Amino acid sequence: MIFRSGGGAPAWIVCFLGNPGSEYARTRHNAGWLACEALEARENIHTSRLRFHAFTGVGRFGGQQVLFMRPQTYMNLSGDAVQPAAAFYKIPTDRIIVVHDDMALNAGKLRIKRGGSDGGHNGIKSITQRLGSPDYPRVKIGVGQPPHPDWDRIDWVIGKLTDEEFQVISEAAERAVAAVEELLKNGIDSAMNKFNR
Repeated sequence: MIFRSGGGAPAWIVCFLGNPGSEYARTRHNAGWLACEALEARENIHTSRLRFHAFTGVGRFGGQQVLFMRPQTYMNLSGDAVQPAAAFYKIPTDRIIVVHDDMALNAGKLRIKRGGSDGGHNGIKSITQRLGSPDYPRVKIGVGQPPHPDWDRIDWVIGKLTDEEFQVISEAAERAVAAVEELLKNGIDSAMNKFNR
């Protein structure tokens, strides 16, 4: 795998949330990693270097020099990867973009958000705690609600996607990459206007 480091120190972080391990592949909680795979396929930027408790890669994207991260900490400790990287490169919170799954959105729906509450997402909760601020942009990929209110939320998000769901979420993951590019190029307002439909 290629690790592209030309172009100086990164000015942005794009963090794709998921859980490591084959048992979590193709689960709803790993929608962020599907976006990372879409980015890698499209841009030939690979997250293959282990740093900051994450697989990382550096490259130009959307006109910016970016550190891409796939934390290897498990979801509820994602901040243990993001915070040290942000501190090392002196990257402010408003230049940290987190791509993650969201149960509150219908499967395949995309939403860009400036920051705010964690919405019950343990990865976001961890990042907010470690950064000491909720003010970082998020690109959310909808994975939908459990079919019954008694269904355990954790069981739902770590549940395997059906083939049909996988297709829908994969397409949303590709749009998430385009949303990140728009955000980097033209700012969050432009990205929200284009992708929050």
